[in-house]
Amino acid sequence: MTNKNNNNRRIVSIHQILIWVAIFAVAVFLFNRPGAQTQTLDYSDFKQKVATGQVADLTVAPGVITGTFKDEAGKDVNFKTVRMEDPDLVKELSAKEIRYKAQADNSWVGNILFNVLWILLLIGLWWFVFIRPQRSDGKSAMNFARSKAKMQDPSKQTITFKDVAGVEEAKEELQDIIKFLKNPKRFQKLGGKLPKGVLLYGAPGTGKTLLAKAVAGEAGVAFFSASASEFVEMFVGVGAARVRDLFEQAKKNSPAIIFIDELDAVGRRRFAGIGGGHDEREQTLNQLLIELDGFESKQGIILMASTNRPDVLDPALIRPGRFDRHVAVPAPDLKGREEILKVHAKKVKLAPEVNLHTVAKGTPGFVGADLANVVNEAAILAARADKEAVDNTDMDEAVERVIAGPQKKSRIISEKEKKIIAAHEVGHTVVARLTNHSDPVHKVTIIPRGQALGYTLQLPLEDKFLTSKSEILDKICILLAGRAAEEIVFGEITSGASDDLNKATAYARKMIMELGMSQNIGPIALPGGEEGEVFLGRDLSRHRQYSEQLAQRIDAEISDTLQSAYARAKEIIQSRRAQFDELVARLLEKEVVEAPEIDEILGLKPQPTEESVGEISPKEPSSAPQPETAVPPQQAELF
Repeated sequence: MTNKNNNNRRIVSIHQILIWVAIFAVAVFLFNRPGAQTQTLDYSDFKQKVATGQVADLTVAPGVITGTFKDEAGKDVNFKTVRMEDPDLVKELSAKEIRYKAQADNSWVGNILFNVLWILLLIGLWWFVFIRPQRSDGKSAMNFARSKAKMQDPSKQTITFKDVAGVEEAKEELQDIIKFLKNPKRFQKLGGKLPKGVLLYGAPGTGKTLLAKAVAGEAGVAFFSASASEFVEMFVGVGAARVRDLFEQAKKNSPAIIFIDELDAVGRRRFAGIGGGHDEREQTLNQLLIELDGFESKQGIILMASTNRPDVLDPALIRPGRFDRHVAVPAPDLKGREEILKVHAKKVKLAPEVNLHTVAKGTPGFVGADLANVVNEAAILAARADKEAVDNTDMDEAVERVIAGPQKKSRIISEKEKKIIAAHEVGHTVVARLTNHSDPVHKVTIIPRGQALGYTLQLPLEDKFLTSKSEILDKICILLAGRAAEEIVFGEITSGASDDLNKATAYARKMIMELGMSQNIGPIALPGGEEGEVFLGRDLSRHRQYSEQLAQRIDAEISDTLQSAYARAKEIIQSRRAQFDELVARLLEKEVVEAPEIDEILGLKPQPTEESVGEISPKEPSSAPQPETAVPPQQAELF
C-alpha cells in the first residue's frame, strides 16, 4: 500500500509540473503574441511618408509613433518609429489631414507589471514543485539526502515477544538490550558497555525482522526501520548522507532502535571481484562504520541489522566494537513449530479435532513464514468450502500446497504417462519402506501438484542434527529408485528423474568431498566451489585446489556411489516385484495411497510412530545434508 501511495504522489507531482509548464508557455505566448508584421522606420522616412500622405491612423506616444502606411502595392503596413523632438510634426499632420491620437506616458506601469508577473510565475512554479511536496510528505526533489527510514512511535507498537515463537534462545540473547533501554543506569553504574550493534542472521523467513520489532515493543522505545538498499542510489554520496541523517534522527529521539534489514546490500566486503569496488556502496559502508564508532551506549541508541548471508559481510563491520553481538535465528524445531502455529492460529477458528502438534510433526524444515502460510492457506481453503472452522483436511492440504504447490486437476495426462508416473513413484515408495535408515512414508500420489506430476511424501518422526553415512546412502538409493522402476517395468527411462539425479549427485558429492565419508578418498574436506568471490558468483569464481589426479578419483568415486545405489534400488524392487505391481495398480486406481495401505500390500508391520522411537532405532529418520533448494528438503520426492 505504501508503494502505491508513493507512486500516486509521484504521478500527482508530474501532473503539477506539466500544468505549470503549460501555464508558463501560455503566459509567454500572451506577452509575445505574434500579430501583423510591424516595420521599423527611420524618422526621416516617416517624415517623407507624412509629406506624401501615405501614413494613416497614427498613435503618438511619448517615446514612439505607430501607425500604418500604404506600400507600393497599396497594402497597409504597420510601422513604428522613435519620436523625435519635432514641434512642426503636428502642423504637418494637420496639413495633410492625417488622423492621429495622443497616448499618455504610462509605459513604466506596464514594464513593472510585466516584470513582476514573471517573478511571481517563477516563485509559484518553484513553490509547487519543490516547497509544497517537502511540507506535505518530506520527499521533495531537494530532500533526496534525507533518510527514508520509517519511525514507529513507541505508543503505537503492538508487537512484543508474545508474538514471536520458536526462537527462545534468540529472545534470551536480546533480553540485555531490552533491560538496557529500559534502565541504562543499571549497566552504567558498573562500568559495563552494551554492544553497539546486534546482528540477526538466519535463513529467510525465520522471523528476524519480527524479532527486532518485538525488541522495540518490549523496550517501549522509538523504532527506526530501513532497508539497506534504500541507502544506495545512483548519485555517489547520497547513501552516506542518508546514514548520517538516520543516526541524527535517532539521537534526537533516543532511546531508540535503528533496524537495517538485509544488511548485506551495503555491508559486503569492499573491493571484491574483478571489476573492483562500488563507490556508492563503499562510501555508505564507510559512513556506517564511522557512525558505529561515533556514538556511545550512554546515548541510548542500539543498531540492529538482519542478513541471510553473514559470510559475505565486511570484517570491519562485524568486528567487536561495532556489531559485537551476533544472534542466530535458526529454523524452529518441533516444539518451536508448534508454538509458531499457535501464534498464527489465534486469529483462525480451528475445529476441535485439529492438533497443532501433529501439524508441526508434518512440517520439518519449515520456517516461521512457511508455517504462517500453512495456517493462512488452510483458512482460505475452509472459507472456499463454506466451512464453519478449519479442519484436519484443510491443514493437510495446506501443508502439501506449501510443499509442492496446488493440485493441477485440469492437467490432462495420457494413460501411458500415468503408468510411467505411477511406477516411478511406487519405486520411491517401495525402496523407502525397505531401507533401514529412511524417513517413514506418509503417502504416495500421482495427482499433479505444482510442477510435479506425482510425489512420495516422507515425514521424519523427529528433528535430527547428525547424519550417518548409511542414511545418506539410503537417501541416494531412494532418489534413484524412480528411474530404476521405469527401467525395470518399461525397459527404458524418461526425463522424469532429472530432479532426482541432481539431488542424488549433490548428496554423493557432499558425502565424498566435504564430509570425508569415502574410504578411497579418505577423511578430507575439499572445497566444493562455495568459497568464491561473492560478486562474481560461485560458479564463475570456482577454482579447484587439488590435483587433476585427485579430481579423477573423486569423479570415479561419485560415479561408483551412484551406480551402486542404482543397482541396489533395482535389486530391492525386483525382489518385491509382485507387491510392486499390486501397489502400482492400486495407485492407478485410487491416485492416492496412504501409509497403512502401503504397509498392507508390502506385508510389513506398521511404521514406527513418534512414541515408539527410542534412542537408537534402525528406522531413524534421515536428515542428510541437503542441496540448496527453496522447498523444505525432507518433505517429498517429486517426479
